[in-house]
Amino acid sequence: MYKIQTLNNISVVGLDRFPRDKYEVASGITEPDGLVLRSAKIHDMDIPATLKAVGRAGAGTNNIPVDKMSAQGIVVFNAPGANANAVKELVLAGMLLAARNIVQAWDYTAKLEGDDAKLNEQVEAGKKQYKGYELPGRTLGVIGLGAIGVKVANAALDLGMNVVGFDPAITVNNAWALNAGVQQAVSVDDLLTRADFVSLHVPLIDPTKGLINEDRLKLMKDGSVLLNFARAPIVDEAAVKAALDSEKLRYYVCDFPGNALKGNPKVVALPHLGASTQEAEDNCAVMVADQVIDYLETGNVRNSVNFPEAILPMTGNAGRVAIVNRNVPNMVGQISSCLGKHGLNIADLLNKSRGDLAYTLVDVDGELPEALMEELRGIDGVLKVRCVTGC
Repeated sequence: MYKIQTLNNISVVGLDRFPRDKYEVASGITEPDGLVLRSAKIHDMDIPATLKAVGRAGAGTNNIPVDKMSAQGIVVFNAPGANANAVKELVLAGMLLAARNIVQAWDYTAKLEGDDAKLNEQVEAGKKQYKGYELPGRTLGVIGLGAIGVKVANAALDLGMNVVGFDPAITVNNAWALNAGVQQAVSVDDLLTRADFVSLHVPLIDPTKGLINEDRLKLMKDGSVLLNFARAPIVDEAAVKAALDSEKLRYYVCDFPGNALKGNPKVVALPHLGASTQEAEDNCAVMVADQVIDYLETGNVRNSVNFPEAILPMTGNAGRVAIVNRNVPNMVGQISSCLGKHGLNIADLLNKSRGDLAYTLVDVDGELPEALMEELRGIDGVLKVRCVTGC
């Protein structure tokens, strides 16, 4: 029986993916095989020795000590693309809010006083302050063409906008999904000079902190709109405030309210609503549940932020062992030698690496004795050994 501990309210649709005849799922579980969470911060959490997998029901993993997990041979999954449509729709809404001055106009009408005749008079007198513009023919720049960025770019083209994209690390799958009408920028700076709207869709890592700073804001068109539905620190808020004050920026639309910009009439700040739809929560929970199940029951790895992708079809009734180790030479040779000493023939083998980590799946003809497991754990550089089947 596998044990899954939940650290947030996870969608029931996702939790129902765990077969109850094989899984115990609850928030109060101790010694779990897997953790499933959303925004719970676990940097200071004591990591149980039993833990094998962490599933983040969302895209970002800043709330998880990924390096600490890697050092203990624990795989961390996320759900890339599961909330992409929800974020895409909010970005489109953000562009419309900015183009038509909707928030400010709404606030204006909410403060009107008097009878209907007086209200109508004030409406007609004041509406000229909120004259906006339409999206077709305007240019959207999309920085980061992952699952969300691709959907945003394609949707903007459908609205009649020109779209320029930049992502030096775009995957083959995302490139296939991207509409051929999206123009390619050669750099972030090139994109900023060409766009009326700029939408950010990059992860928060050291190279992206302060990606949009004072110097880069100066490159943008006068009166342009910056949209940030990625992470707050990707933007230098002090520089954004200065750009709004100078009217270099028309609006800053974001999902991350902060004191530096709170209350600014040119800032539309939402309370982190990007993935806050029932559909997105369901999709994320289903994706991570399936990934955790697949890892625990077969050892296969999909959509991990720290392990290499590793998919090895099960070999009949063979026993399978999964080994996580530091990425050092001759590890596969040592593993093979241990198997040979125990008289076990290798039926299939997959070895993949990612950075400092390597991951090996081995199918053998026969059962895997505990003595073999202990011998494998004793190899210098091995972080975790798990008998998947044939124990």
